[in-house]
Amino acid sequence: MQTLPTEPPSELAELACCCAVFLPSDPARSGRFAFWRRDGEALPAVADGSTAELDIVLPAADGDVEQVRTTALLLPIPSALSMLTRTRALSQGHRSARFWHAACELALHFLARGLLLPGLSPGDHDAWRVGPLSARDAELVRELAAAMPPEAHAVPLTAAEPTRLPDPERLLRAFLDALADVLPRSPAAPLVTGGPAYAATEPRRLPELRAWADDIAAGHDAGVRLSLRMEVSGLDVDATARDDGGARFRAVLQVHGPSRATDVLDAVSLWTGAGHTHETYGARARADALLALRRAVRAWPPLTPLLSSAVPDAVDLADDEIAELLGEGTRALTAAGVDVHWPKELARDLTVHATIGPRDDGTAGPGEAPAPSALLSADTTVAFSWGFSLGGREVSRAELDRLAEAKRPLVRLHDGWVLVDPRQADRARMRQDRPVTAVEALAAALTGSAEADGQQVGVRSTGWLERLRERLTDSEPVRVVGPPPSLAATLRDYQLHGLDWLARMTSLGLGCCLADDMGLGKTVTLIALHLHRQTDASAIGPTLVVCPASLLGNWQREIERFAPGLPVRRFHGPARDLGSVAAGEFVLTTYGTMRLDAGRLAGVPWGLVVADEAQHVKNPYSATARALRSLGARARVALTGTPVENNLTELWAILDWTTPGLLGRLGAFHARYAQPVEGGLDPAAARRLSKLVRPFLLRRRKSDPGIAPELPPKTESDRPVPLTPEQAGLYEALVRETLDRIAAAGPMVRRGLIVRLLTGLKQICNHPAQFLKEDDPRLAGRSGKLELLDELLGTILTEGSGVLVFTQYVRMARLLERHLAARGVPSLLLHGGTPVPAREALVRRFQDGEVPVFLLSLKAAGTGLNLTRAEHVVHYDRWWNPAVEAQATDRAYRIGQTRPVQVHRLIAEGTLEDRIADMLARKRELADAVLTTGEAALTELTDAELAALVELRGEAR
Repeated sequence: MQTLPTEPPSELAELACCCAVFLPSDPARSGRFAFWRRDGEALPAVADGSTAELDIVLPAADGDVEQVRTTALLLPIPSALSMLTRTRALSQGHRSARFWHAACELALHFLARGLLLPGLSPGDHDAWRVGPLSARDAELVRELAAAMPPEAHAVPLTAAEPTRLPDPERLLRAFLDALADVLPRSPAAPLVTGGPAYAATEPRRLPELRAWADDIAAGHDAGVRLSLRMEVSGLDVDATARDDGGARFRAVLQVHGPSRATDVLDAVSLWTGAGHTHETYGARARADALLALRRAVRAWPPLTPLLSSAVPDAVDLADDEIAELLGEGTRALTAAGVDVHWPKELARDLTVHATIGPRDDGTAGPGEAPAPSALLSADTTVAFSWGFSLGGREVSRAELDRLAEAKRPLVRLHDGWVLVDPRQADRARMRQDRPVTAVEALAAALTGSAEADGQQVGVRSTGWLERLRERLTDSEPVRVVGPPPSLAATLRDYQLHGLDWLARMTSLGLGCCLADDMGLGKTVTLIALHLHRQTDASAIGPTLVVCPASLLGNWQREIERFAPGLPVRRFHGPARDLGSVAAGEFVLTTYGTMRLDAGRLAGVPWGLVVADEAQHVKNPYSATARALRSLGARARVALTGTPVENNLTELWAILDWTTPGLLGRLGAFHARYAQPVEGGLDPAAARRLSKLVRPFLLRRRKSDPGIAPELPPKTESDRPVPLTPEQAGLYEALVRETLDRIAAAGPMVRRGLIVRLLTGLKQICNHPAQFLKEDDPRLAGRSGKLELLDELLGTILTEGSGVLVFTQYVRMARLLERHLAARGVPSLLLHGGTPVPAREALVRRFQDGEVPVFLLSLKAAGTGLNLTRAEHVVHYDRWWNPAVEAQATDRAYRIGQTRPVQVHRLIAEGTLEDRIADMLARKRELADAVLTTGEAALTELTDAELAALVELRGEAR
């Protein structure tokens, strides 16, 4: 296949918004696409494109048609395909472009199945075409053509049809043939064809092949197709299961007409001319049928006797041929456009399913669920049993043995005759029942499927497993847990629901992830869970909370506030000591300390282990994640506002810690879920994953109805700002220099250069002094962003408001601190190197209103802090992930905030940041879907795509 050229994403997006129409030509591969705008706006400049004035026909307001003259961009088929096959580029595109995208998918579907025929065009040019099409294929073409919008067949006027829109199906078929004529002509094609004919892209006239081409085209164009009607005779109702009573099989050849689905007759009637076959099927019907029969014989040789018959009526088939026809034979004939029809009275289609449930060995008594500890134990197994059905009726293993041992396709069973390929029956009976772990069984019960022998099979659950599945998937469970009496807080309704859910999951021995938005009170809900578990003798025990260092003080204050008198200690710092941990005690530690002292922490019999801001262990191979997995506990709970920041591996890492084994091994998870879901290739995989994950992850947002109605409004706005001349000069110089180096670099060096380029451009957009690493810089007048920040702060401070300013660069934060000090604006600075006591003091000073401006590094201060004193949040530069920015914004926009919050995102116009803003907007629209990996994904861009991403557009001020 040809390698299709790729246009930069910006041009693709512009083309997708244009009207699109295919312009047929002779030969078909020389056809072109015309892109034009009804609003008359300028068309993008695209490689291989040319412009032309076209007179086209469009529907008029009065229901007639009108002639319109327009300027169109003409593209050859390969260039147009680079846009028409881009789903993302077309998501908001014009309806005609979306139609031709669907046409491309249909054509590629046909060609992938090998539906490709050689022939000659009307001008005697060598040409490939799509075919032969089955009845279902032809119906797909008709259905798609019926959906063609007017702009998609607004072809230029012709002398033959000056004032009418062309027939949609005829235009669609012309495009299908054109694509079939383009793609096979790869550089290797002459090696297959033995010469330039049907391989070269330039036109070649071959009139000497006209007779041969007409013969090939006859069966393709006439629409005549074949089917086989299977007949069985000699059935004896008194025959036993080991005697087929002398049954005989006969395949009767049928011919279907080109127009209506009801036009079908036996081939013998076509050959003898019975009825009005000439009028219905056409003068060439017999020749067309013979061509189709030759294709069928090539697909399945047992039909060969039909070709040697004067009248191809029917053929008798032996048992082994019937057995083959039940499987591979039918598939081969269907691919050749020949359907096989079996007698309805004969049951067939042996199907396999599985049942998962407790074994009949006392593992779980009637009506009893297993103990929570047993459910998650690696030693607890559940029976995985195979079941079989034939014609909708269950088949026992003994009956399955009988079907396989009969060694023939027709067997008497259940007081009737059944058709089964004995090889299929033999494969089915080789499936053996086996034990699976309880967690594997639960995963299969939740998804309704399991993988066995490399295939997905449907499963149903039984006994306590089915009752557990119903309990976990109940959309409106009865609330059984109320607020603990010792809790000094009034829980909101959604928090009570979260407490009940946490208590239910942990009582079953199942870990879970509470993934509420930041600021919705996960901490107080977890404190309530701890207090509730102390009232259950089987759950009593200390709780270990592992969190970032910046949250230690917040956890201790919240515990002392909402559970006064409850023992709480910090296991952190050089003098840390566990000593004797009380049963109901809270122990707080950091991820770093936990990693260093995992052995000591693992020696405590924890009742509950909590991973706060659990995205910190999203890398399952990190030392921190491995240390966390070494801590034993009766139950595990993850807390995070962003269960998926970048990819599904992060979700796996969190849930495989809370409930080990639920999502399987990481490699299998990648193959079964991550790759098909992240690539958008398999919606069924996304649905299965959702079913599996939903019971173990509770996600609520501030915007959900009834969650936080008392929160004030939040306004988000992008603040575009031009670059200064100095910034523009640095930007263009860095782009020019680095792109040249990237073009000549190897893969590994190339990725490093791209990351360095992106980082340098973002720093230039912030301030030249940051990029140049100046020791004693002059700051004023050199950065458009800094000037806009000064303007914003002037208004904000006049109002007496507080403001958070986030940047991902500590160096930039220090430059801002220095600049504000020179202007007499007091500010605070918090970054990753700030000690925990100093962090707490900074937060307290800001919350008390001592200082109005709080400068924060995004990564160090984007989670856990409560900064409701701020009414404004400024993102000085853009992070690669909207979830991270949202977490930072939630430092101010959280429960306890009583004033409206305004979010300002500073964006350098015409730069990389503009394109990042577009990317983040798309990600935000797909917040529940899988996100790409930011800079890591951008390192895989082509040179052209990278150049378009970093190109400076517009002018500096």
